[in-house]
Amino acid sequence: MRRPFLLLVAAVLLCLVHGCSDDRRYVDFSKPTPAGVQGGDKAAAGQRPLRLAVASVSSPGETVNSLRTIAEALSRRTGRQIVLVQRKTYAEVNLLLANDDADIAFVSTGAYSAYRGQAPIEVLVMTEFMGSATYDAQLIVPRDSPAQSLEDLQGKVFAFTDPLSFSGHMAVMDALLRLGSAPERHFGRYFYTASHDRAIQAVANRIADGASIDNQILDVAIRKQPELAGKVRVVATLGVNPSGPVVVAAGLDPKLKDALRDIFLDLHQDPAQAEALETLAISRFTPPVPGAYDALRALYDRIGGFL
Repeated sequence: MRRPFLLLVAAVLLCLVHGCSDDRRYVDFSKPTPAGVQGGDKAAAGQRPLRLAVASVSSPGETVNSLRTIAEALSRRTGRQIVLVQRKTYAEVNLLLANDDADIAFVSTGAYSAYRGQAPIEVLVMTEFMGSATYDAQLIVPRDSPAQSLEDLQGKVFAFTDPLSFSGHMAVMDALLRLGSAPERHFGRYFYTASHDRAIQAVANRIADGASIDNQILDVAIRKQPELAGKVRVVATLGVNPSGPVVVAAGLDPKLKDALRDIFLDLHQDPAQAEALETLAISRFTPPVPGAYDALRALYDRIGGFL
């Protein structure tokens, strides 16, 4: 019975987020998108494009537009063409990094904590939103739900975001483990939405009885759609963690890495870039904090959620 239910859920979610008859917002995740300069005075002959990878934690169309704006700024200031490579899941982006098929990547806190690829990566910068370099994993339910905790969702339908997401999956896995349970035993049914936006919509539209999401993305979603505040509520915080980083391949030229770091740290000064960043729940980039993700990497090792 679970497979037909999951297929129905997927179809309804697509209608809710994209519109059942509007295909203009379709994003082909398999095709890289070139951005920025094709040559010019600053671009050195024979240099290959830099590959910027990202997974769609927010709505794909909006993510692409914002990242294209950022990629064009990176291209202008480095003189290198940037190829934007978008994937549907965190695991796919981690595989790009592991196979040395990406030079730069926007990754979530969970995806970075889960990364165990043979190709080494480094944190280039971290993100900050509304003055905070941390975020909460929040458990949400429909506004009029009687549920007050994760325990109250036993036997209910639950929406996860991505298997590697901390706020959208691993925070709940850890909480259930401490309760001596697991998703298969605790929930009546569960499914993955592939984005925080869709998880929020699933709860708001009663497709799911609960979801765990990034509080910063919830804040942005409510700002865009104020009516959501009347449809969902937060019942628990499942952990406070450092924000997601931008990572680079460790083998990238050190001078290029330094230049990219300086560009990212300065992006918020440009109004057009600041607007693009805002849609990604980013106010500005900050220097990396040594050891910021060590505790989470240990958690992923303990639970087994790594790639």
